[in-house]
Amino acid sequence: MVTKTTAEVLIEGMVVNGIETLFCLPGVQNDAFFDALHQASAPRPLHTRHEQGSAYMALGAALATGEPQAYCVVPGPGFLNTTAALSTAYALNAPVLALVGQIPENAIGKGYGLLHEIPDQLGIMKTLTKSADRVTGAKDAAAKITDAFTQLRSDCPKPVALECALTTWTTSADFAGPLEKSSRAPMDIDMDAINEAARILGAAKKPMICVGGGALGISEAVREIAEMLQAPVISSRNGRGVLDSRHYLSHTMPAGHALWKDSDAVLAIGSRLQTQRQMWGTDDDLKVIHLDADVEAIDRFTPCDVKIVADAAAGTAALIDKLQGMNAKRDSREDEMTALKGAFDKTFRDAVGPQMALLDAIRAELPEDGIFVEDLTQIGYVSRFAFPAYQPRTFLCSGYQGTLGWGFAAALGAKIAMPDRKIVSIAGDGGFMFNVQELATAVQNKISVTVIVLNDGAFGNVKRMQQEGYEGRTIASNLQNPDFVKLAESFGAQGLRAHSPEDLGRAIRKSFETEDGPTLIEVPCGEFPSPWGLIQLPRQRG
Repeated sequence: MVTKTTAEVLIEGMVVNGIETLFCLPGVQNDAFFDALHQASAPRPLHTRHEQGSAYMALGAALATGEPQAYCVVPGPGFLNTTAALSTAYALNAPVLALVGQIPENAIGKGYGLLHEIPDQLGIMKTLTKSADRVTGAKDAAAKITDAFTQLRSDCPKPVALECALTTWTTSADFAGPLEKSSRAPMDIDMDAINEAARILGAAKKPMICVGGGALGISEAVREIAEMLQAPVISSRNGRGVLDSRHYLSHTMPAGHALWKDSDAVLAIGSRLQTQRQMWGTDDDLKVIHLDADVEAIDRFTPCDVKIVADAAAGTAALIDKLQGMNAKRDSREDEMTALKGAFDKTFRDAVGPQMALLDAIRAELPEDGIFVEDLTQIGYVSRFAFPAYQPRTFLCSGYQGTLGWGFAAALGAKIAMPDRKIVSIAGDGGFMFNVQELATAVQNKISVTVIVLNDGAFGNVKRMQQEGYEGRTIASNLQNPDFVKLAESFGAQGLRAHSPEDLGRAIRKSFETEDGPTLIEVPCGEFPSPWGLIQLPRQRG
């Protein structure tokens, strides 16, 4: 028998489940945990300059790898500082473990006014996670850390949270052996639904496939189904890279909108299909087949014709097997689809040419497996439908949460998890300042991320909407900025400035030459043309 404290059990549970880096910010309620972490050989603690940075880094690492990642912070304000990242992880179905301290166990819920006490911290956690629980001792810790990782890996992955009181970290119990790694719980597949889906798709004249973040792990299966059906694959921003952008069947949302009105069957894989159902519309002539691990997502908007609640890999494998015997003979649509891609490329360049020129410069320098991290800025909006993604998990975004300022910290986490990849993060001058302090973390830990700051002296999207919607009146949208190059240099980072797309390409190349810290590239710019006509598209059916 081996005696282990609660802190030791939770550390062991993270290690056995593959957590190599714990993004964190220590504090008094967690001192006993961090002392146990000091004495352990893993995971490596990487402390940030703000709790939100810890959570965003864990999120970026989870998105880049598809594997569980973890962060640890103190309760109350420490935990609350991470909730924007936690809600973003929830929106993105990202497997993030939040390990959060708590006041002494006998004081929880008493309202004594102790340091970092807030009403019902666990209740708040439960609203932002797949599951949340309180650890009450070492034996309890063993069961709950194992269950946490099972939850992170099973069905539809979302964040999970555990809280542990200051007085619980050092309680102990005897164990007969080491903890075991959790495993993904298998899901049963309704083969009647698979057969019906194959029948509909096999007979469809103009089928379409829509993919989201739930399809990021099944690129080959998606390609195989698409080529069998000669069906265009429409990727949401969360599904970019599921099918290589260079494939003739790979399209983004504007092209999908153009094809939507004539499609007679749509296969949604790992996608909420929210935009298509709520905005583009459906009718009786469109058969909707929805394959998703999240049963709640399938009928959330409108009823579908075939529901397949399944793991994406197992579900698509079963569907491919049945389609082989049911699929109609089809001619190649390569010429048609290639022409469509060319037409929309011209549309993009005519409508948002300045943003396209900057994205071209980034894509030309970023390797095929390089990771692009979008933020809510003028070229970020355009990147959702115009930046080519060649592999899954190489286009990271904040999804429907639209979390301004998340990108730089998330990019640092992605680099920690994928150290051999080149990573470019974009930000506006407004959003970048949300996590500017993590430049210090990047320099201290030699994290070689390239962050491009588009500086227009404003919350540019907000300002344009005010001007267009309120007779030119603007309020609270202009910004007073530092010299971003000097700011970067004051942290010990490399600071560069680019005044044109050509300058930007050269600056990115120079940034990739350094492997011992971050580079900030400032791009002074003016107003950009609005991209929203290519994002907020009108109803097509129904």
